[in-house]
Amino acid sequence: MRRTIFYISDGTGITAETIGHSVLTQFDDVQFDTYRIPFVDSAEHAEAAVLRIKTLYAQTGARPIVVNTVIDPALSEILASSGALMMDVFAPFIEPLENELGVKRKLSIGKAHGLVNFAEYEARINATNYALTHDDGANFNYADADVILVGVSRSGKTPTCLYMALHFGVKAANYPLTDEDLEKLELPKRLVPYRARLYGLSIDANRLAQVREARKPNSRYATLAQCRWELDQADRLLRRENIPWLNTTHTSIEEIGSKILSSLGIDKQMY
Repeated sequence: MRRTIFYISDGTGITAETIGHSVLTQFDDVQFDTYRIPFVDSAEHAEAAVLRIKTLYAQTGARPIVVNTVIDPALSEILASSGALMMDVFAPFIEPLENELGVKRKLSIGKAHGLVNFAEYEARINATNYALTHDDGANFNYADADVILVGVSRSGKTPTCLYMALHFGVKAANYPLTDEDLEKLELPKRLVPYRARLYGLSIDANRLAQVREARKPNSRYATLAQCRWELDQADRLLRRENIPWLNTTHTSIEEIGSKILSSLGIDKQMY
């Protein structure tokens, strides 16, 4: 089975896409073609979206599905004229909350991902800059780090650091375990003062070899034997030093980040 999904929003569409994707993962036997239509904040934009949905409906013969986070009910009515199955993300929550709080909602378009708190935004930018300047052992001054990820090259340290910085404002550094570190089977001296902030990342050897081969084809660095040796040594080191660690092979970056923050007791709100 193959179906089409439209994520439609009067803002960026990030909320609709995030929630929609989470729901769609529950349907393994269906293939989804997904499209995001952001900034549907006028009748003209809504009509354009309707035309796009109807056109695809006519081409495929399968009823499209719309995951909708448009705030204005009038625009939602226009979208509903497309004939698609409408999944309004906010509707189930608005009326119960209005009844509980005793106030009516205000139609604030794009507020979920708008720049409404400059202090929080600056914290995210500063954390992102920190992750970039402390990436892959580029800077060993970890005094301000909330977390330091350790692991062999290409085990997922950099994207995880950037994810935690962008979404949680976490100052995350990462340190690549070198052959010298792995041969000694000792925690590098520069990391010892920050032991409580360390978290290890590992990955399956076959997957690591694939990633490295794409980066440096036909190199010793990418051989399966080298990958296995590095990972075995790294796992032994992390266990011996009692450092919490996670295999990232079949884990999404969102789950990796959440598990790290939970394990280290870092209580940060997602922005």
